[in-house]
Amino acid sequence: MATTSPHLNWLIIRNNNAYLLKKRDVKKPFSTEPNNLTNVSCYRYSGLVHKKTLGIVPAADKKGFTVVMKKGKYAQRPAKNTVKVTMKAGPRRSLKKLRNLLIGNKYRKDLTQAALRRASAVLRSQKLPQVKKTKST
Repeated sequence: MATTSPHLNWLIIRNNNAYLLKKRDVKKPFSTEPNNLTNVSCYRYSGLVHKKTLGIVPAADKKGFTVVMKKGKYAQRPAKNTVKVTMKAGPRRSLKKLRNLLIGNKYRKDLTQAALRRASAVLRSQKLPQVKKTKST
């Protein structure tokens, strides 16, 4: 089975797809597609056109995050295509594990920093807000 190149796929879907969010006075349109780390519609971060993609979503129990990786080897087998790894060992340890996972497997070096930022934002959103104590006299 022949597959088309990611560049050709991007040229076909870049201006017209279901995940595109165009706003007035914004040069770059946003994207809501899965496995897009920055939610910006561009070739590098697109989760639709690449064989290997990476996505970070909150864990089901709202503690930690889940790394969703799409493997290029199983591009034609959707059941084996995605691998999900849940990390909830605390913020610093989870971010270190994520970095080691991406660097150790040599999995898209260009997405490492964006993945760490996304994971950090997910962890920050799960953190309980601090309640300020009022002084009583």
